[in-house]
Amino acid sequence: RAAGQKTFRALLAVPAAGREERGGEGRFTASGSSTPADAASPVERGIFWSRELEEQVPPGFAAEEAAAWLSAARAARVASLEQGGCGRSSNRLARLSDGSRACVRYGINPEQIQGEALSYHLAGVLGMQERLPPMALALVEARGRQWEPVREELRGSHWAEGAVVSLTRWVDNLTAVVAPAPWGAEAGAGRRLQLLSAGELGGLPPSQLVELVQWSDLILFDYLTANFDRLVSNFFSLQWDPRVMRRATSNLLRAPNGGLVFMDNEAGLVHGYRLLAMWDPYNEPLLRSVCVFREGTARRVAELHRRRSAAAGLRRRSRAREPLWARLGFLSERQAELLQARVDFVHRHIAHCRAQ
Repeated sequence: RAAGQKTFRALLAVPAAGREERGGEGRFTASGSSTPADAASPVERGIFWSRELEEQVPPGFAAEEAAAWLSAARAARVASLEQGGCGRSSNRLARLSDGSRACVRYGINPEQIQGEALSYHLAGVLGMQERLPPMALALVEARGRQWEPVREELRGSHWAEGAVVSLTRWVDNLTAVVAPAPWGAEAGAGRRLQLLSAGELGGLPPSQLVELVQWSDLILFDYLTANFDRLVSNFFSLQWDPRVMRRATSNLLRAPNGGLVFMDNEAGLVHGYRLLAMWDPYNEPLLRSVCVFREGTARRVAELHRRRSAAAGLRRRSRAREPLWARLGFLSERQAELLQARVDFVHRHIAHCRAQ
């Protein structure tokens, strides 16, 4: 592990200043035009993606549509449970009585479902929840109304009675995503990781710029949640697989309209915070490799920094939008401090990029 981290740090010495899936956790909103109005000026004020470019980013899960699905899913019965398509063997693909489908995730331990749920609501605090499939919590009760039609399937699942599981909306026709430069195959070739800054964007095609807008949010989000189960896990594997960056990025898929879907966030906030010593040597350099941001994302980070309200804002949103939030519990005092410290670090990094 130490040798792998040393190699990774060498690869990510920036200048100072798995798998393809045919489905996943609904349908994206239709995409707009794919060509930015002003492809020659993708960045404003040195560090923010231009408004014209942001308008070309394919929309994700609209808030109204997500709220409607969540309400329907909480009221629906589980008509059937099937194995396969939703990750680990303990998970199930559920067909609901309203006709929709959802991945039901049963955590190996409760902190995985906690991380999934809290990461989803933190994305809402940061203004990027549309990139995550709608997710609700459910209580496993074999004799309850919601699960009564699949009582026999529950017996074979070995799920504990009373366990909290997550229901994540299924999304059709998702495809694998390979990391673009500066985090793609170049890193696997032993070269320094290119800094994503305004000066490095000239001449890039509009489609690549649109994707980089989404990646800048993803890397910031994964740093805040300390999620190691996406791009970071690929970098970790470089020590024994030099071609790993040419393969699909874990837990990241692309919708038919080109929008990225941030999948399977259960490693975030809780599990990830327990393993900071192992994974921050990968997560921190990735964050430092980004010096162009969505202005709205930077503004929200600045507000959470100024008010020192990261955990409080997350708690408020979770309580308001998830009826079972208390069953799952919240961050410990130490975890809340870590979240605020990571928000503060991101804010300082954005200020550093502005100063350059």
